[in-house]
Amino acid sequence: MCMSFKFDSQKTVEAAAIFLKLNDGSMKYMALIKLLYVVDRIALDRFGEPVTGDHYVSMDRGPVLSKVLDFIHYGPSENSEPWFEYISSPENYGVKLLKDPGTGELCEAEEDLIQEVYQDYGKLDRFYLAKLTHKIFPEWQDPSGSAIPIRMNDILTALGKTDKEIHEIQENRKQQEYLDLLLDNGHS
Repeated sequence: MCMSFKFDSQKTVEAAAIFLKLNDGSMKYMALIKLLYVVDRIALDRFGEPVTGDHYVSMDRGPVLSKVLDFIHYGPSENSEPWFEYISSPENYGVKLLKDPGTGELCEAEEDLIQEVYQDYGKLDRFYLAKLTHKIFPEWQDPSGSAIPIRMNDILTALGKTDKEIHEIQENRKQQEYLDLLLDNGHS
């Protein structure tokens, strides 16, 4: 499997870059965040794992990837992420591709999924897309001006996964986290 439950900065940048390239190099950041959420949600349904591994929250304009939103709103931090090398800070609510990060971390199934999501949702107005995510994603809750975490189980339940399927996904996640820990310790 080529996906991860842990936030993967490089894969997130690569996925965002594909959307931006498909949209002539730029788009409104709200649309980009919604498209990335749709990709992760569909990947969870099809593959049992998200593409970005980000954390999700319900906000007034729909579900959001929290780390990506932080990148856009707050810019680079002391331990700068690859995002800032490839994607500009918002100007007039837009983000722009600065240079192509390639697709070395994405597998073919993920690239195909990103293209499919762009075909289905990429040309929608960002405000329409936000309203649509309220209607079609039952895991979104109205936060009334705040932010409410969206748990992975909430998404899986909304997708119609059985308790057994959710348990298997959770076990796969635990195993992946353990393997990641072993690999991280092996490189220290």
